[in-house]
Amino acid sequence: MERNGHSPEEPTEVDRDDFESKRHDQLTAAPKSTEDDAEPRIDVTSTDHGTTRIDVRDDAEVRPGGDRTSH
Repeated sequence: MERNGHSPEEPTEVDRDDFESKRHDQLTAAPKSTEDDAEPRIDVTSTDHGTTRIDVRDDAEVRPGGDRTSH
């Protein structure tokens, strides 16, 4: 199904900007939140063959699985 001439797999620049704006607003809405809370935590890349890779950034403050060194 197409939306605005684009398939669901092809987000537009407006979609990305809207997503980033809403993400920022949500992550900085808590009383003690800071701008650092809205920093990117993942990198998403796609190949020409349609493969999508999601990597947790090395500089991410929060990582999946929590702090494993405290066990």
